[in-house]
Amino acid sequence: MSEITLDMRRHSAAHLVARAILNIFEDVQIDIGPKTDDGFYYDVDLPHRISPEDFPKIEAEVARLIALDEPFVKKVVSRDECAKMLEGQKYKLERLADIPEGEDISTYTVGDYVEMCRGPHVEHSKQIGVVKLTRVAGSYYRGDEKNKMLQRVYGIIAKDQAELDAIIAREEEAKRRDHRRLGVELDLFHLDPEDPGQVFWHPKGWSIYVTLQDYMRQKLIEDGYQEVNTPALMPRSLWERSGHWDHYKANMFITESEKRIFAVKPMNCPGALEIFKSRMRSYKDLPLRLAEFGHCARNEPSGTLHGIMRVRGFVQDDAHIICTEEQIEPEVAKFCRLLKGVYKDFGFDKNMKVRLSTMPEDHVGDEATWRKAEDALAKALEANGMEYGIQEGEGAFYGPKLEFKILDALEREWQCGTIQLDYQLPSAERLNAEYIGPDGQKHHPVMLHRAVLGSLERFIGILIEHYAGAFPLWLAPEQIRILPVSDKALDYAGRVQNSLREAGFRVEVDASAEKLGAKIRAATVGKVPYQIVVGPRDEAAGTISVRSRVEGDLGTMNVEGLVEKLKAEL
Repeated sequence: MSEITLDMRRHSAAHLVARAILNIFEDVQIDIGPKTDDGFYYDVDLPHRISPEDFPKIEAEVARLIALDEPFVKKVVSRDECAKMLEGQKYKLERLADIPEGEDISTYTVGDYVEMCRGPHVEHSKQIGVVKLTRVAGSYYRGDEKNKMLQRVYGIIAKDQAELDAIIAREEEAKRRDHRRLGVELDLFHLDPEDPGQVFWHPKGWSIYVTLQDYMRQKLIEDGYQEVNTPALMPRSLWERSGHWDHYKANMFITESEKRIFAVKPMNCPGALEIFKSRMRSYKDLPLRLAEFGHCARNEPSGTLHGIMRVRGFVQDDAHIICTEEQIEPEVAKFCRLLKGVYKDFGFDKNMKVRLSTMPEDHVGDEATWRKAEDALAKALEANGMEYGIQEGEGAFYGPKLEFKILDALEREWQCGTIQLDYQLPSAERLNAEYIGPDGQKHHPVMLHRAVLGSLERFIGILIEHYAGAFPLWLAPEQIRILPVSDKALDYAGRVQNSLREAGFRVEVDASAEKLGAKIRAATVGKVPYQIVVGPRDEAAGTISVRSRVEGDLGTMNVEGLVEKLKAEL
């Protein structure tokens, strides 16, 4: 028996969901049903509007089909045979027409149900486990809004009911932590449907943003980077020379001025090379590490946008290292050390996964250069004691790359950091960057594209869900809230606030007319790390009563004692 993987079980479950829908409803047309990162979906077209109320009967039919324990049988057939198998299923027949003449057509049959599918699948249906449907959404056929909208039914699987209960509990917790909900509740940002993919940062959210950016800026300074800034608008001619016009035009926002075409930059890399080229460089100038918190814009389809995690306007902790071939390995190793240190500060270092993506079929450059580049990336990881897996053929067309994936509090995987090795952009065929080598001759450098956090917007979304909105003290937009027991204590509360602000903390006073209990509840719901209660007796004694979100009641102390404690925590 071959190994039954999670992806095989998910894909097989999708087939049985389609089969169950065909068994239950009338006039059903089915399209595709792939596995996803957390489950699967199937696109179907039928007169009945599927709703969550239909899920129990679909799940019951799927459970019946699984209990039959029928085999998934693979068969390679001719085009005509496949057309007969799929008779009456218009979407499947259209997909069949896409397959080039002469290419093998793979089918899988389970019971009386047949699919045109590459597989692989489980051997018998009981190997799938337990299936639960989670939601239904609209999806245009082939992803084209000009086509009919189908119904996309999503589901998850588990080995048994106990595992399914744990998954459901985790998903409920994920809903509670959803950054879109918490972003509104904590007054961090809002999203305007009239301006899709753009984030409106409120004062508290912008405080997190700036604190995160300043944190990364200090890390970059310590690691030998120089910060630059390049124009948001760049001419078509530059994007043509870089190759982005041919490969990325559909995702670019384009404008025209004085009969010239410009594009809002979707990435910063051409700008970094233009700075490098602004004067003749020597090998002694290398490596040159140029960092840029440049605002980028990408014309993402509205259906793919997701809160602040996938947007049209964003900023990356972007940097480009321009260096010689000999410097590739030490620079990648240096980057890995930086990345590990940053992730440790957020608690993401323990379960980090690393993948080396190698040469794809559609690549540029000779194979020997690719192998040398892949070896350099692998050795840099080994020098940092970092285990890694291989993603065969998943590199960019211009070079191999490392992808760093973190696990959050719910053990969900997020890819954030990346470093890509690029021989093409600095080449004579592209932007023609040159330096004078020790031999007095001109040479082309190589470029390392790298980011630690990735998009700041997306990373903040990850942090909101990871911390469930309860940010650590250093990152919290409001670190301390002072709660006067009455108006008589407002003056003293203001003096305490000033003292703490002078010490460098973000402090607010709740001067509302609410009773103390309501003020405490509001600060707790707002996930403020520290609450200070002050009244006339505190003023007379020169003390404050302190409560920690983590440690609970800390009792009475003076302001200096609290400052000392908080600075130690920071």
